[in-house]
Amino acid sequence: MIRVGIFGASGLAGGELIRLVVQHPELELTFLGGNASAGRRPAEFHPGLRLDLGLTIEPVSTNLAGRCDVVFLATPATASAELAARLADEVPCVIDLSGAFRIQTPALHDRWYPDVRRAGGLADRFVYGVPELIGDQLPGAALISLPGCFATAITIGLAPLVIGLGLNLKTVVVDGKTGSSGGGLSLRTADLHPLRNGAIAPYAPAGHRHAAEVKDFLERSKPGGIDSLSMSAYGVSHVRGLMASSYVFTDDEVDARTLNRAYLRFYKQRPFVRVRRHNETLIPVPDPQAVLGSNYCDVTVLHDEEGGRIVVLAALDNMVKGAAGQGIQVLNLRFGLPEETGLTMQPVMPA
Repeated sequence: MIRVGIFGASGLAGGELIRLVVQHPELELTFLGGNASAGRRPAEFHPGLRLDLGLTIEPVSTNLAGRCDVVFLATPATASAELAARLADEVPCVIDLSGAFRIQTPALHDRWYPDVRRAGGLADRFVYGVPELIGDQLPGAALISLPGCFATAITIGLAPLVIGLGLNLKTVVVDGKTGSSGGGLSLRTADLHPLRNGAIAPYAPAGHRHAAEVKDFLERSKPGGIDSLSMSAYGVSHVRGLMASSYVFTDDEVDARTLNRAYLRFYKQRPFVRVRRHNETLIPVPDPQAVLGSNYCDVTVLHDEEGGRIVVLAALDNMVKGAAGQGIQVLNLRFGLPEETGLTMQPVMPA
């Protein structure tokens, strides 16, 4: 059995990790870490988890040498940067769910994460990216940084164009909409139910850091490239799930048939990416409600000939494929397990 520890056990992503780890046939949960939550049982924070795990949340200062084979950091970026520096020499594998190590370019990192100070050279040791694109780098990796939820959807949506077809994308404009769980459990006035319910709140209308990490990653993933990538993000009233709509402009010649074939070919051997026609079901897809509770990302590509653009739609559950589920997927690949192990749950709909 692979022994697993989770820091940030009281948070939403921490709870989702607990849920997935305890049902995984090859994993054993051996440590839960927290700060203010130390000494309390996980079920106090996650009412759906009334399992007798035999664990209480321990202080983050606990030494884990010999206790864990892999540790998840479901902590804020500032805390992850500090924990990773310590744990890199304490446990065989660290998987970080925060933004602390997602952007490798120092100036770009400082632009979007000005309060996150990283130990010298540590960021260069991290493997970053969605597992569908960097799976060959994961076996035996010691430090792994997961993409953000929006970054996962955007990258999955654009990769067949940049990496598969080698297109040069002149301009990419992303419209992102996400539920309230994307903001975690921090108490903010704008997230109170009377203000959030029924709202479409433009919380990042003039730029989002997930767009920066996508561009940073894809610029290093030739043969194609992106000249300009910008994003606007909106909070909507549902709890789980997100949609990233990417509007792509390029001078390269493409047509609908070429695009559809490229996406089907690119993700043919990728079990968690479902390439879909937008009109193939009772409701137009991709739609976040068609993936809730699962590790799937649904993707559709359309050629807007009159508008001179490519439209790429990607939907996923931000708590699963956008966070904890992708973490388990990465763990499976890192330790040589079948990619789908512990992640075969189908979407729950309606939810």
